[in-house]
Formats: sequence, structure tokens, C-alpha cells
Amino acid sequence: MSGAGAPKLNIDASGLAVTVIVTSWHTEITDGLLAGAERSLQAAGNDIYTVVRVPGAFELPLAAKWAAEDGADAVIALGVVIRGGTPHFEYVCQAATEGLNRVQLDYGVPVGFGLLTVDNEAQALDRAGLPNSREDKGAEAVEAAILMARLKA
Repeated sequence: MSGAGAPKLNIDASGLAVTVIVTSWHTEITDGLLAGAERSLQAAGNDIYTVVRVPGAFELPLAAKWAAEDGADAVIALGVVIRGGTPHFEYVCQAATEGLNRVQLDYGVPVGFGLLTVDNEAQALDRAGLPNSREDKGAEAVEAAILMARLKA
């Protein structure tokens, strides 16, 4: 499992304008990612964040760009793409990843990468921050983005 050796991070998200962008596919998984992100933000002193739903992973970069333009100090991108039988998986994953990275570099706003790119639903459920999950990638995305926002400050 990729989470082996992950650090335990203490973050302070108070006073930061945070936008959480969540895809609409596979709602059990994305709702778990969102819940983990919200728990992490609230534990870090931020309960006035914005949540935006987008159709899918391909739309995450544009929504992140808009959030950066609107003054977000940090953006959290959450979603899941599950491999299918066509190359569509590779195209969507690559476009979303490159687009989110471009937003970070072009706008100087950290983007927490909580987009699960998995082979099957079981792998996604194991990372979704649900009661039986082994990892909470929504919370990890928040931690990374907030630490980078504080590093910039």
C-alpha cells in the first residue's frame, strides 16, 4: 500500500481561503474523500472553506484555475478515476494531473492532489477515508496543500 511511511503532519489552516473541488463520479468514494478533507480542515482551524462539485476529473484543472483566480490560498482537488478497458483512463489521468500541476505553477497556489487513479473500486475504497479504509487521501491532500500555503507565507 502506498501509504506506508506517510508522515503525520500538524497543519494550521486558520485564516486561509480554501476551495475543495470534488468530482461527481463514484459518490461513495468521493464523499469519503470530501469528508476526510473536511475533517482535516476543521481540525486545523478552518471551517469556512468552499466546496465545489465538478462533473469529472477532466474538469478539475479548470475549476482549480477559477478558484486560484478568485483568491484561494489553497485548492484541494478530489476525485477518482478507475481503470477501464480503453485508453480513456490514461488520457483523463494525464490531463487532470498535468492541468492541476499547471495551475500550481502558473498561479502560485498549492493544489492538494487527492485524485485517486486506481485499477479497481476496491483500491479506491481502501484510500477514500471511509470507516474501513486503510488510508485517507482527502485528508492527506489537505495537509500537503496547507503546508505549502504556509511555506509560501
